[in-house]
Amino acid sequence: QVQLVESGGGLVQPGGSLRLSCAASGFTFSNYAFKWGRQAPGKGLEWVSSISSGGGATNYADSVKGRFTISRDNIKNMLYLQMNNLKFDDTAVYYCEGNGARGQGTQVTVSS
Repeated sequence: QVQLVESGGGLVQPGGSLRLSCAASGFTFSNYAFKWGRQAPGKGLEWVSSISSGGGATNYADSVKGRFTISRDNIKNMLYLQMNNLKFDDTAVYYCEGNGARGQGTQVTVSS
């Protein structure tokens, strides 16, 4: 069955970095575009970034542009989100989504 499992979240100070990973299984990963979304406490789900099936096209929300980088490895069936210069407002549960599925999420907390 389709399965997406995020990892890599944690507690980081402002200005710090984290790399999120999403392991995909149960389907042909390379056939699908993917995205990262996030949900901050008390707020709705927010789109963060998208990547095409081949990885050649990426898009970012204005709030993360220049700080976050989405990538994928279609051999390893992995999706990544490199997050640099993290800010308090980046605190949220981060989800990977694709092929109609969403993972369970990984918590990112930016705090001093």
